[in-house]
Amino acid sequence: MTGYVLEHGDCLEVLRTMGSDSVDAIVTDPPYGLAFMGKRWDYDVPSVDIWAECLRVLKPGGHLLAFAGTRTQHRMAVRIEDAGFDIRDMIAWVYGSGFPKSHNLDGDWQGWGTALKPALEPITVARKPLVGTVAANVLEHGTGALNVDGCRVGRDTDDVSGWSQTGSKASANRAMSGGNYARDAKPDAAGRWPANLIHDGSEEPCALLGDAARFFYCAKASKADRGEGNNHPTVKPTDLMRYLCRLVTPPGGIVLDPFMGSGSTGKAALLEGFQFIGIEREQQYLDIARARIKAAADEAAKPRQKVLGEAR
Repeated sequence: MTGYVLEHGDCLEVLRTMGSDSVDAIVTDPPYGLAFMGKRWDYDVPSVDIWAECLRVLKPGGHLLAFAGTRTQHRMAVRIEDAGFDIRDMIAWVYGSGFPKSHNLDGDWQGWGTALKPALEPITVARKPLVGTVAANVLEHGTGALNVDGCRVGRDTDDVSGWSQTGSKASANRAMSGGNYARDAKPDAAGRWPANLIHDGSEEPCALLGDAARFFYCAKASKADRGEGNNHPTVKPTDLMRYLCRLVTPPGGIVLDPFMGSGSTGKAALLEGFQFIGIEREQQYLDIARARIKAAADEAAKPRQKVLGEAR
């Protein structure tokens, strides 16, 4: 395949039509099982059967990155593991803009409530079992390892490390991931090893983390990033999804999102130069995703502009 394919339907049914060992990575934001805003599609985390089909279509050693809610992360991870995946890690996306959904008491119990302020979303990092060693699997299938150099975090200085892979300047004292920086810099200045924590750069996470510049920075999705008319309630920022796609997908590889929503993974995958397969059951979100992903495909097809640090 080239470019992207968007499928309308139940992901389990669509996955069963796909070939085994046919995709390189899965990056997805599935239902959290929280009945979020009363949405019908969010009343349970995906079943073992769905994750088993994801396992089948992945190449050996292919990675799965799946967002979850803090209250249901355990169920998400267990079902992924029960389907046959190896759980490799958990990435925490930490942010300061969460709003506590607490029932606050009054009277003699004033000052007591029922919930903490949400400040992170966990991302399960899982991998389809390898064939042989990691090195052998990578040579045979192109999957099994993480793109460390492509996701190193630039140092917080005034040189090229302060620029993202797309050439946009990071805000003051916040280093973005720099694919070009990692490739072009001297070996001893290649940037920090990617960590299993990502933060949004707001004051609260920075205060807790200390030297926050050692972590990849990505704020929540802005109105411009969401796109015109995008009413999906859980849109993920494109920069975050680009980073995650780049971390687990070999050059030119195929990224699958079986819970596509409004298309953030697809948009990110195409901007990173990957191919994309998306599955979405809800027609209203499929329509939004189609428009966003087409715009990303058009953007990716434009001649690449020079950025700071490249040879003139």
